[in-house]
Amino acid sequence: MITSNQNAKVQWVRKLLTQKKERLSSNCYVMEGVRLIEDAMEQTEPIRLVLFSEPVSERTRAILDRVQSAQIEFEEVSVPVMKSLSDTETPQGILAVAEMRAGELPKKPNFVLILDAIHDPGNLGTIFRTAAAAGADLLLLSPQCADPYAPKVIRSGMGAHLKLPFRQLQWQEISAFFLQFPEIRILASDMEGGLPHWRHDLTQPLALIIGSEAEGICQQAEQLASEKIFIPMAERVESLNAAVAAGILMFETVRQREVKK
Repeated sequence: MITSNQNAKVQWVRKLLTQKKERLSSNCYVMEGVRLIEDAMEQTEPIRLVLFSEPVSERTRAILDRVQSAQIEFEEVSVPVMKSLSDTETPQGILAVAEMRAGELPKKPNFVLILDAIHDPGNLGTIFRTAAAAGADLLLLSPQCADPYAPKVIRSGMGAHLKLPFRQLQWQEISAFFLQFPEIRILASDMEGGLPHWRHDLTQPLALIIGSEAEGICQQAEQLASEKIFIPMAERVESLNAAVAAGILMFETVRQREVKK
């Protein structure tokens, strides 16, 4: 059992949790908790290391049995060490280091979400989760977005990053991607301009650009979009939370497409 915070494996996990540079250089990230690790194993996510602390639940024990059968490296750590690594107030006693695997790009995307400068990891993870629930084909993140593999993003996304293809790209790369799909209509969410969300036809191949509530959309996003879309709000209200706005627009898209069937 590992009892020291100075252990090399513990220090590596801590770096992965706190340093984007380490995540990128090692092509690994950390997921914590029973449900996330169960989902990862169901999706055959490549896992390099599992750390756990006793006592463990039946579900955790089942995970450890599968980990052992798959010949994945695993180590028991003391409760204080696990608490020092946990990103939650009440650790579930298990975490895993997995390799980054962003999923295959769709060959013919029909519903894409483009995120512009979503800085808050909780918002970003929530958008991941909502996009997966709405059946989006792809999530494209601008360079100014939070790291999609940051612990809070992974936790807030509740496993959506395992099911939804995504890429963090430069704006030039995002523009080049859509040159392959001229049939996709690109709408930029804005507080002013364009039509209300219910007056747009969202049933055709579509990409929605969502900006931060503080900054709106950047110049590159505005240039990429062919039209603007907005969510009407009551007077004296300046903006909606970005994750809430994204959810409204995505499920308006779902509603229109269901009605058209």
